[in-house]
Amino acid sequence: MFAFRLEQLAKQLDAKLHGDGNITITGIASMKSAVSGQITFLSDKKLQNNLSECKASAVVMTEESLKYWQGAALIVKDPYFTYAKLAQYLDTTPAPAKDIAASAVIDSSAQLGSNISIGANAVIESGVILGDNCVIGAGCFVGKYTKIGANTKLWANVTVYHNCIIGDNCLVQSGTVIGADGFGYANDKGNWIKIPQLGRVVIGNNVEIGASTTIDRGALDDTVIGDGVIIDNQCQIAHNDIIGDHTAVAGGVIMAGSLTIGRHCLIGGASVINGHMEICDQVTVTGMGMVMRPITEPGVYSSGIPLQENKVWRKTAALVLHIDEMNKRLKELEKKLLNVST
Repeated sequence: MFAFRLEQLAKQLDAKLHGDGNITITGIASMKSAVSGQITFLSDKKLQNNLSECKASAVVMTEESLKYWQGAALIVKDPYFTYAKLAQYLDTTPAPAKDIAASAVIDSSAQLGSNISIGANAVIESGVILGDNCVIGAGCFVGKYTKIGANTKLWANVTVYHNCIIGDNCLVQSGTVIGADGFGYANDKGNWIKIPQLGRVVIGNNVEIGASTTIDRGALDDTVIGDGVIIDNQCQIAHNDIIGDHTAVAGGVIMAGSLTIGRHCLIGGASVINGHMEICDQVTVTGMGMVMRPITEPGVYSSGIPLQENKVWRKTAALVLHIDEMNKRLKELEKKLLNVST
């Protein structure tokens, strides 16, 4: 169990200390559940009045909110960003592995950096290179000639196929598969002929990938994930996709093959994106978006019909099915009105 004096946290977070700096902080919690000894944060001004009921020993907040709180505080410009840094300091998550388990199977040709940890029953095949401080969780499989950079962590049961590259400081959650075959087939008179997928998956630095996500290897060229990309759980990234630096992909997104997504994009959960096209930088696709055409201008894009009562939805669906007919009738009326006016 860790313990920090509030004064120590203020220095680490570059925050202004308000109140007793000798208060001991042993954990972090939400405003609603925090108790004595814990610290919380206020990032939503709408919740300022709730501070009177908060039992935390200290609160991370802005100078403006201080008038609503009688206790100790860390004063910052952006409480939510500071909360993220604070959570890193107070993180109690155990490492995916410690030391090298006796049951791990490591090929003699694999190159292991210093301070490597490999969990029970993990398999490291020939030609693999692991950078310094890599942590490979229990039951992981790392295929031939794959390279994993320094300080990267793979949680339990991650599979990385052959010839893949994962950069430094990456985090891959359990059940993810990197480098499986893309969906490549040719049709010969109704019979599907498999096309071997000869490309790689190349992942940059500081990338985080959620649980049970699949990133397929390229058919000929590589599938590429840029630096600083974050990908949520249960996403499908198809072969030859390219995702630009610092783009965020929420859970359940499906990307078809040969898609290029720019930098600093936000892809909402459960969105479906067509392949063989480009999305430019700084595009936001809201949740459940269906992207069927290229996007060439930055901005926020949405699609789909919001949830309605079933009776209302059925009427809406019926109208949608008659849009083409309605459009033709509207054009005919426009022609008649134009003829009358002339």
